[in-house]
Amino acid sequence: MRVAMIGTGYVGLVSGACFSEFGTDVICVDKDVEKIARLEDGIMPIYEPGLDVLVENNVKAGRLTFTTDLKVGVKDADAVFIAVGTPTRRGDGHADLSYVYAAAEEIAEAMDGFTVIVTKSTVPVGTGREVERIIREKRPDAEFAVVSNPEFLREGSAIGDFMRPDRVVIGTSDERAREVMSDLYRPLYLIETPIVFTSRETSEMIKYAANTFLAAKITFINEIADLCEKVGADVHDVARGIGLDGRIGKKFLHPGPGYGGSCFPKDTLALVRTAQEYDSPLRIIETVVNVNTARKKAMANRIVSACGGSVAGKTIGILGLAFKPNTDDMRDAPSLDIVPALIAAGATVKAYDPEAMEEAKKLLEGVSYCENAYETIDGADAMVVLTEWNEFRGMDLDRVKDALKHPTVVDLRNVYDPAEMAENGFRYSCVGRASIGG
Repeated sequence: MRVAMIGTGYVGLVSGACFSEFGTDVICVDKDVEKIARLEDGIMPIYEPGLDVLVENNVKAGRLTFTTDLKVGVKDADAVFIAVGTPTRRGDGHADLSYVYAAAEEIAEAMDGFTVIVTKSTVPVGTGREVERIIREKRPDAEFAVVSNPEFLREGSAIGDFMRPDRVVIGTSDERAREVMSDLYRPLYLIETPIVFTSRETSEMIKYAANTFLAAKITFINEIADLCEKVGADVHDVARGIGLDGRIGKKFLHPGPGYGGSCFPKDTLALVRTAQEYDSPLRIIETVVNVNTARKKAMANRIVSACGGSVAGKTIGILGLAFKPNTDDMRDAPSLDIVPALIAAGATVKAYDPEAMEEAKKLLEGVSYCENAYETIDGADAMVVLTEWNEFRGMDLDRVKDALKHPTVVDLRNVYDPAEMAENGFRYSCVGRASIGG
């Protein structure tokens, strides 16, 4: 089995490396000459735990290679995966499919013999149909099938998600394509992974429905957290109480400053736009999008309130900038709303993130970037936890208190125990639980 992976972004690189770990010959294609050169030197373009070792091992084994030449990659491939970006299109919120369609045109010119073309990128319903039309128009006599195979990878745990998935979804009505895809995912049959075969349109919808549902769960618990603060309830106990219900489940019920990243923001918006286009509006998801946007902006006000109503002339130490831990992804991170708002309110901002600072520097100006957490809070008026990296959970509270000018901690990820913070004399503000001090 030979696979070509078009695009070496997050999805393409992780998927390609994991397929090669299954024993498949994989060639990853990207037009970025520098990125391919770095990959050949073992330098990862993204931070994902374990990815560097996985790539190195499979390159050494000869199962994983890289190229900038799409024709070389696609020639003789049994399956060609399109894993290019589908960012939000400027102006209307729809997914920008220009990279997908451009890849389809190039694949059409390069493929040789029966080829399965697989959309791995997150694409709206009907994209597979359009990809098929583009290829058929270019190569009317070609033998091929277009398949939808959405990814369900979580940044920070993507390799485990690929190797031990909850399910694999494959959208096709072509029997030969079904056989190719079954062979490709055969290693997962050994661990009894559910393989869901369905129509192409259904597969495309499954991806969007899954992401928007999870985004709705996050937004729901964030609003419940706000209500808990008003009525004196504890959102963690509420989340546990409802999460133990098998119909609800405990995942994605962690309150915070709002969702971000490469998937939820653009996928919720894209599904909303698709639904409006088909005159079947999704009112719940429209509200989710609006509430999440407002929440990220409101978090700066929460920090200001915890600092006595003003941050003018004060120094704020920000711990964590990425949208979640174990990634360097800054796309739609809450920090992109919160940090500029604090600076605009007159604060001096110091910040530290274990992996995302190089990306953050491109997006956040006027910030003093530090080497570690303690340097960040040294002399600050308040410490703010924005991303729940493990190293922030075990900080020495005596050292934290000594470093801060005022013992104020704003914990937007609820990584600390309010009782312990009270015992240590902190003015502590968290999400969905009673704050301490005033």
